[in-house]
Amino acid sequence: MDQMTESPFFSGTRGGLRRGWDAKETDDALNLSIDMPGLGKEDVRVSLEQNTLVIRGEGGKEGEDEESVRRYTSRIDLPEKLYRTDQIKAEMKNGVLKVTVPKVKEEERADVFQVKVD
Repeated sequence: MDQMTESPFFSGTRGGLRRGWDAKETDDALNLSIDMPGLGKEDVRVSLEQNTLVIRGEGGKEGEDEESVRRYTSRIDLPEKLYRTDQIKAEMKNGVLKVTVPKVKEEERADVFQVKVD
């Protein structure tokens, strides 16, 4: 299957980045920015479940109508060999969740073996 359609950042129906998402990968980290208007940090949960980053948010209920509740759920696979999943940081500010997932440096990866060239 096409990697682009499997990516959690892309919408299969529109073929572009999910609305409200910004994902930037640098040499040092994967940086996510997710718009979650109407939610505060007490409404958002970020967890790691078997190398899958799970982002949940719920809040903003207006009145008795259950459908007016804002809900967000996303799951992002993070290969343990590529990311330092024990060092994930998240910050919620002004309705935007920013998540930073540090990367494992190539020379520190267990599956990379440097061969000496003679």
